Amino acid sequence: MESFGSTLEAYRIGVLPIEGFALMSYASTVEPFRAANTLSRRDLYEVINISFDGLAVQSSGAASVTPQQSIHDHIDLDYLFVVAGGNPALFDNKAVFNWLGRMSRFGARLGGVSGGPVILASAGLMSDRRMTVHWEHAEALAEISPHLLLERTLYVMDRDRLTCAGGTAALDLMLALITEHHGSLFASLVSDWFMHTEIRPSVGPQRGGIAARVGSNNALILDAVKAMESHVADPISLAQLSAMVGISPRQLNRLFKQRLGRSTMGYYRDMRLDKALSLLRNSPLPLTEVALATGFANSSHFSRLFSEYFGRTPSSFR
Repeated sequence: MESFGSTLEAYRIGVLPIEGFALMSYASTVEPFRAANTLSRRDLYEVINISFDGLAVQSSGAASVTPQQSIHDHIDLDYLFVVAGGNPALFDNKAVFNWLGRMSRFGARLGGVSGGPVILASAGLMSDRRMTVHWEHAEALAEISPHLLLERTLYVMDRDRLTCAGGTAALDLMLALITEHHGSLFASLVSDWFMHTEIRPSVGPQRGGIAARVGSNNALILDAVKAMESHVADPISLAQLSAMVGISPRQLNRLFKQRLGRSTMGYYRDMRLDKALSLLRNSPLPLTEVALATGFANSSHFSRLFSEYFGRTPSSFR
């Protein structure tokens, strides 16, 4: 396999396991990055294990993770994932909460795996962000704040927040990130490395198969739709979508029009409007926040497109 170019700078991935974390969730978070480095023959990712005090962190089983750094060290990260199990609602370390907030302000995209989203919410870092969590922790999360935008899906990527339900769902989330960074073909190679023959979309098993939902079995269209579903609040361009699936913008548009009867970006816009309808019906977010959460720059533009699509104003669904 041809190696990646030497000009790419490695993404720095921080992992903060919390005492009692599940090994499956931890492995599904870190192993895709190791495999990406192996398959590309270079360091595309640097994974840094972190703990509160620099001491080893015990999992729910016999194994533990030895950190390279503690939260008291200066750490420059692109991503920071909190991996937690047990009862994360009982975690109440103010120093960790404050540190997570600082890392976010310094530009790290924060992620939560399994019970990790509960800790991010406890730290006050999930305001106005769509999120998911392992079903075991959903009730505790709702108690922390009834206004959290909780979805029962495999994973959610909402701007600077990445959350997943734990277990093998973390594998799908990391593969979505690898797709974002290096394209769907390379992400598929990483997925195959783990005998994970299909990268599941963010909406996961709570909906029908993606081919049935989209109405096409074309692999390129399905890859493009998966990328769209991972970028609802921060829409990507036609050029970015086509680069991720490995064909030109013109070819991708032709495929969408032939198979789905809509342009690529028209399909993408309608998907975001459908998500906006769900938020209007199931959350207390103000109209302006609904617009931002679904990738529309201002509420007037959003209201006009919404009314054209549904034949009713957004406020009529409240």
